[in-house]
Amino acid sequence: MAKNDEIAEPDRFAGTPHPKDQFSFVGHQDGEKAFIEGFVSGRTHHAWLIGGQPGIGKATLAYRVVRYLLAYGAIPPQGSEGLFVPADHPVSRQISAFSHPNFVVLRRMTAPDKKAPSATISVDSVRRAMGLFGTTSADGGYRICIVDSAEDLTVSSANALLKLVEEPPPRSIFLIVSHTPQRLLPTIRSRCRRLSLAPLAENDVRHLISGFGEPYASAPEEIISTALRYGEGSVRKTLEMLDGNRAAIIMRVQGILQELPRLDTKKVLSLAEVLSRREAEAEYELAVESIERWVSQKMHEHAARGAGSLAPLVEVCEKLQKAAREVDIYNLDRRPLILSFFDDLAQAVRRASL
Repeated sequence: MAKNDEIAEPDRFAGTPHPKDQFSFVGHQDGEKAFIEGFVSGRTHHAWLIGGQPGIGKATLAYRVVRYLLAYGAIPPQGSEGLFVPADHPVSRQISAFSHPNFVVLRRMTAPDKKAPSATISVDSVRRAMGLFGTTSADGGYRICIVDSAEDLTVSSANALLKLVEEPPPRSIFLIVSHTPQRLLPTIRSRCRRLSLAPLAENDVRHLISGFGEPYASAPEEIISTALRYGEGSVRKTLEMLDGNRAAIIMRVQGILQELPRLDTKKVLSLAEVLSRREAEAEYELAVESIERWVSQKMHEHAARGAGSLAPLVEVCEKLQKAAREVDIYNLDRRPLILSFFDDLAQAVRRASL
């Protein structure tokens, strides 16, 4: 069961519901159907790797599965619709409060005694989660763990998770959310059933945003249409584009990335100056996320071309993440990091195209 000091999530988009409180579900009926078929057949896989780009509803689906299993088990009530469980159901309220005894979530957190959020899911968090699976279920039902997201696992915490996934107790379910499943430990991937979610249709994104209330619901149609066009089927990315300052950063980053492997040094230097300012922490994080999403998309595009084409992108992705974490941990100057980001990306794109 999640403790109070573990639930303040640092990267939740302001003004939007947490996936645990999101009951509107669109666009991923095939993914929902895959779970239902497993439940009905009695052959539900114990570990699921739910992949797809950020902001498309992977965690929303995971929490939907959790509510369903803890409320109904594998047998749906008569007249039920998909995996829906009403918001006023006791289990829904427990999940919303992170108080259900058979559920745990592994996530980057900000503890009350710390000013900055953790950059990773610690091995201690995984070890605490083991306590749930080391005891008998409170009611003989399922015990469920959500990992959101796998990218935040360290080598140590990933290996600790592997021990749980390798030898799961009966009626245990692991739902591992990942933006880049190909980077997860092969030993974990091999023990999971893969479920890849596609980007949402623009109408689905529009529907979800309209339900968030102000200030999103009343955004001018022209701005919403532009945000939807650049949002690439991601609710999160679309919302980012509704903010003028955030949209400007994304557009600058995307402009440089789209020209790779040709690198406009002046544009990179100008962007690095902006992102290195002390007050530009949010803009810097947004730029890093935009770069990581772009690399992830390129990795997906190059996957069919074989390991030789994919390797340079995998290498640069790992290097970028490691460097970004070191800058955060040691509070280093962000300017050299931004410059090396794009230089390394240019070289990786050039090598991947050979």
